[in-house]
Amino acid sequence: MNEASLPPELAVPAASRLSPDRPNYALICAAHSAALEHGESGYMDPVSGLFVMTAQYLWSQGSCCEKGCRHCPHIER
Repeated sequence: MNEASLPPELAVPAASRLSPDRPNYALICAAHSAALEHGESGYMDPVSGLFVMTAQYLWSQGSCCEKGCRHCPHIER
């Protein structure tokens, strides 16, 4: 487990996981930012309604789980 704070540059999802060209990109990023600000482990995706884990929560796990998480901070950028 990694107890350190998430480096700010890793709060933005990798384009390979969430393309900036995707419709609703800004809405999704706003939901993620709000969850980060409130210290929540995830948020409800405003488009699909699915629960999505935040980059901070994933960072705290220490390594990538290889499940394709949208906000994975452990993948190469």
